[in-house]
Amino acid sequence: MPCQIFRQPANPIKFIVVVIFLVLAYRLPAQGPVRLTLHLDEPGAAVSPGLYGLMTEEINFSYEGGLYGELIRNRSFKDSAKTAAFWSLVRGAAGTGVMALDKTNPVSAALPVSLRLDVTEEDAGAGIANEGFWGMAVRPATKYTGSCFCRATGGGQPLAVTLESPDGKTVYASAEVAAPGAEWKRVAFSMETAAGITPTADARFVIRARGAGSYWFSLVSLFPPTYKDRLNGNRPDLMQLLADMKPAFLRLPGGNYVEGNTFSQRWDWKRTIGPLQERPGHLSPWHYRSTDGMGLLEFLEWCEDLNMEPLLAVFAGYTLNRDYLEAGTYLQPFVDDAIDEIEYITGDASTKWGAQRAKDGHPQPFPLHYVEIGNEDGFDASGSYGGRYAQFYDAIKARYPQLHIISTVGGKDPLGGRFPAPVGKTEIVDEHYYRTASQMEENAGQYDNYDRSGPKVFVGEWATREGDPTTNFNAALGDAAWMTGMERNSDLVILSSYAPLFVNVNPGGMQWKSDLIGYNSLSSFGSPAYHAQKLFSTHVGDVIVKMSTENIPTQWSKVTGRDSVAGIQPKKINAVFFSATRDSKKGLIFLKVVNTQGVAQAIEIELAGLAKVGKEGVAWTLAAGGPTETNSITEPGKIVPVESVEKGVKKRFVRSFAPYSITVLEIKGGL
Repeated sequence: MPCQIFRQPANPIKFIVVVIFLVLAYRLPAQGPVRLTLHLDEPGAAVSPGLYGLMTEEINFSYEGGLYGELIRNRSFKDSAKTAAFWSLVRGAAGTGVMALDKTNPVSAALPVSLRLDVTEEDAGAGIANEGFWGMAVRPATKYTGSCFCRATGGGQPLAVTLESPDGKTVYASAEVAAPGAEWKRVAFSMETAAGITPTADARFVIRARGAGSYWFSLVSLFPPTYKDRLNGNRPDLMQLLADMKPAFLRLPGGNYVEGNTFSQRWDWKRTIGPLQERPGHLSPWHYRSTDGMGLLEFLEWCEDLNMEPLLAVFAGYTLNRDYLEAGTYLQPFVDDAIDEIEYITGDASTKWGAQRAKDGHPQPFPLHYVEIGNEDGFDASGSYGGRYAQFYDAIKARYPQLHIISTVGGKDPLGGRFPAPVGKTEIVDEHYYRTASQMEENAGQYDNYDRSGPKVFVGEWATREGDPTTNFNAALGDAAWMTGMERNSDLVILSSYAPLFVNVNPGGMQWKSDLIGYNSLSSFGSPAYHAQKLFSTHVGDVIVKMSTENIPTQWSKVTGRDSVAGIQPKKINAVFFSATRDSKKGLIFLKVVNTQGVAQAIEIELAGLAKVGKEGVAWTLAAGGPTETNSITEPGKIVPVESVEKGVKKRFVRSFAPYSITVLEIKGGL
């Protein structure tokens, strides 16, 4: 029977197409599978032990109404000069109670305002109520501890404090405070909720007067249980999310928070230590007040609780309104202030500021290896940073030669341009990047060809800005692609920290979109980008593994769209990203593969140089059905890593990586 292909075709055009296809298929060489080779037999650079850290500041209600455990909003009545913001009058039976701000006879110079409540005999039971930060978290069988400064004329009866529903009809917990006298006195109390109540944030805190008289209140405070039971401590669920990331350091006290909008609004560390009634607080750059309950010692104890080191940023004479001081005589007090701050952190009790830290409750010094001079001083168009940096550098190195000094000038700006060149005596430069996912992917190889003879790099702020209020999965993919680049080059990129870390998701709680961790008064969750960060930071070795690829198909390139922020032109970029490290002590290999495409990718993995390989490994996969999927306060666990046993591991094996996925493979292998 003759071959059917040589018969007269019914459709000549179709016949020609088939012939061309067969000819090309015969003549073109077959392309093998994509191969990724890990050259484990070749020496690799050391992974920086400080590669993954934390950066946070007072933005998005990160401390007030966030990490800092305080439930009372405007506890010292300084949020508004005209009214007792976030407080309301609770009227008694007669409805004649009156409350007003009062500046006579303050409790301290730092807290010059109190709240006065006038109650008549007929109106006993009147009081003041605080709404908290979009409500207050009430949980079953939970002990709340509180305190306030108070004084009174008349009356002579105890005060009643309650945690109750907004209409006052349901009381979740209550306590009694001794009758205040004529002089200011701090009184403390505790109260506990019943075991059977339903958790809610729809609650308020109330202080009621049982007798007639005039009452004054200042520094009214209420704390739920805190992480590790720290006095004046932090919210446990948020601290646990951070602890799970195993961060190496905390960049404190943050970015713009260091500078403030004006000199008077800078983070003045000496006004953040000591008793709370001696801390005046200040206006943050994001237009709400910070109580400075989260002061320098609290930052340091936060580091201690999470077994991480502080990375200290010091005020360097430049503010966000672009005011600045030239190097010289007028700058010197701020240099001296930085030296004092370092002594507070590291000095023993025989030093002036070490003794102050001991008096504040922490006799032992804290570790410190890095000090950053200012924050984003590349925006200072005056050109003064070189002189200012040198003045700080020389003074700090003369007193503390072991410290590593970080310059805030020398990195790229978010739009792809250049800040001024690094100044003299530069050891480490702080580079900041806020980009879209396509920009992160496009620049994932940015550090592959950086000059190794220049300064080391601290990526002190970076994020893929997609998603609202927290990041979506496309941002997680961009972040992960970027992290493969930092990890491959962690001999150069020795420190990194994502920003912003936190966002209060209540209306009015956000000033900056696309954040890592979201929360309201009662609940919290990690974004997809959070889980990507956690996968990277908790699965990293101590040696960088060299890699090479073969047979990369053209389909792996994708075209980026025009970006409205940076204005970049469409460009083809790689769409699958890799990094690998080895734990030389445990004999573990961590391979990270980021597939940003919507189709699975089969990759042949070769483990070159291994004498033996474990037959089974472990895989962690973070994946989503589409790039815009995300987690939220109502669906906190929609996108989380899935752990599985990785079977069929050999010196050479093929593995398929799911669409839109971030995968970490842990492989046992001996050299």
